[in-house]
Formats: sequence, C-alpha cells, structure tokens
Amino acid sequence: MTGPVVTTLANGLRVVTDRIDHVETVSVGMWIGAGTRREEPQVNGVAHMLEHMAFKGTRRRNARDIAEEIENVGGQLNAHTAREHTAYYAKVLKDDTDLAIDLLSDILQHSTFDPTELDRERMVVLQEIGQAHDTPDDVIFDVFQETAFPDQGLGRPVLGTAEIVSQMNRDVLLGYMGANYRARDMVFAASGNLDHDAVVKAVETRFNGLPSDVAAATEPSRYTGGESREDKALEQVHLLLGFRGVSTADPDFYAGTVLASLLGGGMSSRLFQEIREVRGLAYAIYAFSSAYSDDGLFGIYAGTGEDQVQELVPVLCDEITGVIGGVTEEEVARARSQLKANLLMALESSGARCEQAAQQLLVFDRLLPVDELVAKVDAVDTAAVMAVARRVFGSRPTMSSLGPVRNLESFDRMASRLAV
Repeated sequence: MTGPVVTTLANGLRVVTDRIDHVETVSVGMWIGAGTRREEPQVNGVAHMLEHMAFKGTRRRNARDIAEEIENVGGQLNAHTAREHTAYYAKVLKDDTDLAIDLLSDILQHSTFDPTELDRERMVVLQEIGQAHDTPDDVIFDVFQETAFPDQGLGRPVLGTAEIVSQMNRDVLLGYMGANYRARDMVFAASGNLDHDAVVKAVETRFNGLPSDVAAATEPSRYTGGESREDKALEQVHLLLGFRGVSTADPDFYAGTVLASLLGGGMSSRLFQEIREVRGLAYAIYAFSSAYSDDGLFGIYAGTGEDQVQELVPVLCDEITGVIGGVTEEEVARARSQLKANLLMALESSGARCEQAAQQLLVFDRLLPVDELVAKVDAVDTAAVMAVARRVFGSRPTMSSLGPVRNLESFDRMASRLAV
C-alpha cells in the first residue's frame, strides 16, 4: 500500500490515485467543485437535475446501455449533488477500471440531454421532491439552511422546487454545465488495486476535451440566523437549533468538529445522556458541524413530542451554555478518539479513500497526510473546545421547527437563555 499520487493534466484536471494492493476492486470518480451554491435563484435545482440527466443517454449509449454495461461486470455507478460539489463515481473489479473511466467520461462530456428523456426524468425528480416533502426530518433541514442563509445559494434546497424544476429545459442544463464543469475545478480520483500511470493515461485520453479555464467565483456567504416555525399535524416536533459555525479553512475547524462530537456525537455525548437517557425527552438527538469554503453551520437536531418540547428547549440551552463553562479532559479525549477512529476506519474502504482524496484537493488544494490529520485532531484540547464554543454559541441563533409547536417557547425567550 502506498500513499496517494497526484498528476495534473495539461488542461488543469487533477488526477489522484491511492493504490491498495490487497483488494480486488477499484473505486473511481469525478468530483466537481460546483453544486447548488453555484445556481442562480431562477434555476435552483439545476445541479441536481444535471446529475440525473447525465445517466440518460450519450452520443454512444442510451440510458439502458449505461445501466447494462456497468452491471454486466457487476459494477456500481452513481452520483450525488451537494451544496458545494457534485460527484459521479463507480466501483468495479480491478480489470474493469478502464470501462468505468470510459463510462464516466462519456456521461460527463457527451450526454445529449434528449428532451424526451428530460420530460421523463423531470417527473422522477418531482416525485423525489414530493417524497422529501412527506419526510419531516428532511424538510426541516432545508428550512433550517434557508433560515441561516436566506436569499443566497448556500441556503437553497439541493433538489430545487417543484415550480422551478417543472419548467427546467435543456438549455438550462447546458448553461450550468458549460459554466461550471471546468477542468481546473474538477478532480478525478481513483482508489484500489490500480496502476497510477495507466489511470492517468486513460483519463488524459478521455477527458482532454474539458474546458481549461476557471469557473466563475462563488457568491460570498451571509449568515443571518433567525426563526422559522410551522405548526403542522405531526406525531413529533422536529427541532433544529443552530449557530454560525466555522469554514474548512478556519483554524478552529478541528476544534469545531470535536465540539460537535462531544456535545452530541454519540451515546456518550452530553446531549444523548442528558436529554435521552436521563430525561427521556427525545429519541433522536445529535449535533453536527457543517463546514463550507467560507462559512459554517453548527446545528443540533431533536425530534420530540408535543408535550415534551417545552421541557426540552431549556435543557438543551443549559447543555449548550454548560460546554462554554467547561469541559473535561476525559470527554475531549473521547471525542478525539471517535473522530480519529472514523478517519482511520475510512481507510479500509476504497470508495471512502477515493472521495477523501478528491475532497482534499478541491477544498485544501493539496492532499493531507493521515498523520497530519491525526495530529490536528490530537492538538484540540479543553481550552480550544471552550474557545470555539464561546465563538459559535455567541452568534445569533437559528431555530427551525415543524410539527405541533404550540408548546415551543418563543425564539426571543430561547435566545435569552443562551446569552452568556
């Protein structure tokens, strides 16, 4: 096993491989540094629709051909869209690596976006949007994001809205793709039983037509915070309480991640122990830290009953202010161990290693050695956790709620509990 190797092609596309000798598979993928955040408001959802349509036919293959070619060799082909990136990836046996690269190059450069296929897939995406709207713990996260970052790309839903998607045409897809799928803003990653030079040659041959200029700059973020509250006849109140977090480039990035783990990252965390185990106020309770290129969002999710929400919010606020007041060496060490274990366990998966290398190049413009990552986590001490807690929890809160919320206290009352 050797470490990742990077080669930059003439058009600016970076190719990174991570060889794992003891496996029989290879994971490959293209990561694009553009997602929902790069969309204009009138075409919200185009990045996700483009991801869907890439699989619906090229000049050489129709949609059925694409599906059958990858599955004829027992492989898997998929994609996902996020706010700051889009990824297309495959996993195959090592002897089928060239086929996987060929399929990815075909769908990313030669998709036809046939109007008939677009009409059909538009209905599929509308069904996906409808399904998400029927899932309260999906809806609440989109509302939460929009409340924290209103009227900007970072706050818009990845799926878009039914109104916009229903009007989306081929020209919109081509316009977004042409503006954002640029070689210098893309990374091709591969991990598994492979040869670096062979992968580079295959990628160079097949992706030499990508535009080499740089995509337009992303609109700067503007964290606002505030409240969104919807009274709805549901079994539970879905509650998200959040704050301005830290960006991927922030010196407090690792401390913020440790804070999220300590506060609500597992069964031993403060929130799980106090709110679920001691008081029985929620089945689901956890904290998370979402870091973006120039901003972040720290959040806590809880699903609770109509009669329990009145008690839950004060307890939740007490736990937040309690972290500012002090944390122990033992719980910080436990949070660090959880993060390091997650990091090291991911090294056992070719798919995870492939994604990790691609994301590091997109986000940090370099590969981060495992020893460096572990050292950065180990450097987070109690003082660092309390400092980032003061910073994060000192920002204006964001609170989103959905369900029977008549017993939920006001936003101002909740905010006053957090004033320290």
